[in-house]
Amino acid sequence: MKLWHCNGARSQRSVWALEEMGLDYELEVLPFPPRIFQRDYLQENVLGTVPFLRDGEVTMTESSAICQYLVDRYQQWDFGLKPDHPQYGDYLNWLHHADATLTFPQTITMRYYYLEPSESKQEVADDYAKWFIARLRRLDAHLENNEYLVDNRFTVADIAVGYALYLAATLQLDERFTPQTRAYLERLKARPALQKAESYGEPLVLPERG
Repeated sequence: MKLWHCNGARSQRSVWALEEMGLDYELEVLPFPPRIFQRDYLQENVLGTVPFLRDGEVTMTESSAICQYLVDRYQQWDFGLKPDHPQYGDYLNWLHHADATLTFPQTITMRYYYLEPSESKQEVADDYAKWFIARLRRLDAHLENNEYLVDNRFTVADIAVGYALYLAATLQLDERFTPQTRAYLERLKARPALQKAESYGEPLVLPERG
């Protein structure tokens, strides 16, 4: 099994999950964004995005899907839920909420604040930053009475959502977090597997905003 990765990118979810599970894998660390700084990577993954997982004949490009795949394919039930679990629907919802609802708006903000800044796009970036904070309401409410997302324990759903919060901190959006969401992120950042994942490659450093 081989994973292509950029430190701080969405592939952080995949590396974190692999480290939590203790699975054997090969890691190739790329400069961010690889489609610009390592063009030969396009021969592996035509999208030029990370993560990219190759496991035998299986290839995958979606970080939350990779987390679910690892649990199911390698029977890592300490980090996920089986379909007959009463909270299985919640588990899947958090996994996909993490990317579709919480990470997507931040990619627009990152693009126009840091990667392709322009005065004409600042309002767009501001709007998507506000959208992200507004979409934290469900998580904020859940964390008022829960330490983790499902089954009163850590699962890959926490990895998926935790990365969205991790990215928000990188983008300096965490100043708007509620106390319970900030505490949740700190619990996740204290996990040795995430700390090990962070050590692979140079940290993601965004340019100063103009």
